[in-house]
Amino acid sequence: MTDRFSRLAELAVYGANVQEGQIVIVNAEIGLEEQARATAEAAYKRGAKFVDVVYFDPYVKRVRIEHADPDTLDFVPQWYGERVLEHAEQNGARINLRGVTAPNLMDGLDKSLLGKDRLPSVKETFKVFDERSMNWGFVPGPHPAWATLVHPDLPAEEAYEQLWRELEHVLRLDEPDPLVAWDERIAVLNDHAQRLTERRFDAIELHGPGTELTIGMLPTAAWTTVEFSTAKGLRHIANLPSEEVFTTPDPRRTNGHVTATKPLVLNDGTIVRGLRVRFENGVAVEIDADENAEVLRSLTGIDESARRLGELALVDGEGRIGPLDTVFYDTMLDENASSHIALGNGFPFLIEDEDRTGVNKSATHIDFMIGSPELDVDGITLDGERIPVLRNLAWQLPARTGAVNLSREGRGFRW
Repeated sequence: MTDRFSRLAELAVYGANVQEGQIVIVNAEIGLEEQARATAEAAYKRGAKFVDVVYFDPYVKRVRIEHADPDTLDFVPQWYGERVLEHAEQNGARINLRGVTAPNLMDGLDKSLLGKDRLPSVKETFKVFDERSMNWGFVPGPHPAWATLVHPDLPAEEAYEQLWRELEHVLRLDEPDPLVAWDERIAVLNDHAQRLTERRFDAIELHGPGTELTIGMLPTAAWTTVEFSTAKGLRHIANLPSEEVFTTPDPRRTNGHVTATKPLVLNDGTIVRGLRVRFENGVAVEIDADENAEVLRSLTGIDESARRLGELALVDGEGRIGPLDTVFYDTMLDENASSHIALGNGFPFLIEDEDRTGVNKSATHIDFMIGSPELDVDGITLDGERIPVLRNLAWQLPARTGAVNLSREGRGFRW
């Protein structure tokens, strides 16, 4: 088991591209100590100057929501944000371990209060991500409680082993050289991102069971993968595993309705099932669900932009997460099983200067999955031509002969 934690840790520091002399923050929940320690060790082996492991206790969050004055639940001490900004000022690295350590912990609480306490998220994190002032990455952190949530029909030990096997598969840790395997997969996704960017679609239409949605694009929007670069040009992979190609849309031009195809698991572990959202002129005017719709409504009441779109991501059928047909109850994994959209903050670095002010700005970012083999995706040109993009999870856009160079440097800016 120790070797498993070490291999996952090596992938984590590779994805975040930890540099010699950097200060590294490792964020983890209570319960992920062994993975956090292995990650700290891997970071030190790469030359980190200092590794600061920050643990969040979801049980403390529960007692706060249960007993604190409701009017204080949105309070975050100033130094939480200052810490994030100071770390970014020093060009540090950040590794976030994601996993479910306490399933259904928030059951029984007033659902209207759950969205008010957003910790461990703080708004300053979006600022430093947008400014590209740090190299960072997310990786899953296996936990026995997570395993029993994903595989409730298996005995606990078997469930934990099964979760590990699945995570090793989707992380490509079962490959002879996982790092090379990820470089190859990211290169394929980068090619699809460039083809989408070259088209400069005016809108994207999505048609499928329970979904009829038109999402307007900003004129200079680029599509990308999770292969990012900091403002100083340091490459890093922001999320592993990742199978998505994504952009940030025009927050004013989303219309229609959409139905989630997988459960949405919020940061506090709340599971939103059967999510349905209707948009008018960019705003989510109706949010309904079979379970816990009130929590999502509360979260999206944090500011006036929280009910507008900040992301559209497309996922093909060639990745490893979707074919497993496993619901991991973790958005960072499940979103890479299928195409998805996100309410809240967008990505200004994907838009050129003249259009950047049009990107959605919010203190939240909530992804939910809408993709399936039945979802047809079309690009709409400025003159109204409809061009197939995805059919049955397969890309439809051919490479264009003599296309303009829209590589990262070719677009006149670096990520």
